[in-house]
Amino acid sequence: MKCRHCGQPLEHVFLDLGFAPPSNAYLSAADLTAPELYFPLKLYVCEHCWLVQTLDFSRADELFSHDYAYFSSVSKTWLEHAERYTEKVVGLLELGPHSRVVEIASNDGYLLKNFVARNIPCLGIEPTASTAQAARAMGIPVLQEFFGEELALRLASEGQQADLVAGNNVFAHVPDINDFTRGLKALLKQGGVITLEFPHLMRLLEFGQFDTVYHEHFSYLSLYTVSRIFTAAGLRVWQVEELPTHGGSLRVYGCHIDDARSDDASVQRILAEEQRRGMRALPLYLAFQATANRIKDDLLAFLLEQKRAGKRVLAYGAAAKGNTLLNYAGVKPDLLAKVFDAAPSKQGKYLPGSHIPILPPANLAAERPDYVLILPWNIKAEVVRQNSAMQEWGGRFVVAVPSLEVC
Repeated sequence: MKCRHCGQPLEHVFLDLGFAPPSNAYLSAADLTAPELYFPLKLYVCEHCWLVQTLDFSRADELFSHDYAYFSSVSKTWLEHAERYTEKVVGLLELGPHSRVVEIASNDGYLLKNFVARNIPCLGIEPTASTAQAARAMGIPVLQEFFGEELALRLASEGQQADLVAGNNVFAHVPDINDFTRGLKALLKQGGVITLEFPHLMRLLEFGQFDTVYHEHFSYLSLYTVSRIFTAAGLRVWQVEELPTHGGSLRVYGCHIDDARSDDASVQRILAEEQRRGMRALPLYLAFQATANRIKDDLLAFLLEQKRAGKRVLAYGAAAKGNTLLNYAGVKPDLLAKVFDAAPSKQGKYLPGSHIPILPPANLAAERPDYVLILPWNIKAEVVRQNSAMQEWGGRFVVAVPSLEVC
């Protein structure tokens, strides 16, 4: 296997989580009696460009199917994040009725609805039918295709270049990251801006966030590597923000490489921090497997201890990161009988691999568990706030990442 960006041979394993089903491949009751498809879940690190990447095994259309179950609008925290971004970028770029905004991987319209409300022309590009349909129902125009250079060139030839190209949590999800980035350049007007948000590899390493590894995430990104990828495509990162979302993300602002904008001091500051932490040397990456194993072992020890004590542990949040954690740990319904999730698209289904049933959050009070394991730890505060009734029977919340914590 060769690096997806620079083409150099990959020799160093960053993380090996064995075999697992795709983390968003939720199962119906009928699926439980059929064979389930598993793929290797292994990451390599390229010692030339420092791109961390999954082992090649499948096509994107095998992961992002027509009935894709992830809907961004389910999280109130994420909706508020999208509204804050809109306010900021509209002011920064002076966007209005004369402008054009394109969001790649627009999901269910969680972001673009804010631009529609401000009468700013926009277009969503979203390959999954289930989420694209939800966006169209809100009056958002959606092109139901995978994004890449070919599509971008077609849109550009039709006069549909954008003043703002946005992509939230999509850059890590594309198998051909060079083609995707060339597409960004082709779609961007002269003087326009690209914003991409993605989980920061530096935080994954710092906080042991191995559960954010799943098949849909082909790449795990540092600012250093993203800057290299942009430069190769004729783009430039001129500003960057650190965000708390998804356990620590970056929002990069990109432009054409010859744009008149000067680089903000934030770019060099974060590049220097990555260098200081050893992100351009192998030892940091080769030590990470032990961190993942420690988190897995601590969770299993807790679940087994509660089972022996006759305590009930249930889970909240049928998130992809939870599926990675549970499948690597080998957790089944005997240790974690049920999971609650607010997404109607997941309720009544089962987690891939573990086959734990997914119920609406309204059922939690009737179950009265002793502990609730919050699988999407990045929205822990929201989950605790929404389920404060747990205090009535002495129930407590638990998170497993970055270390086991009972709260």
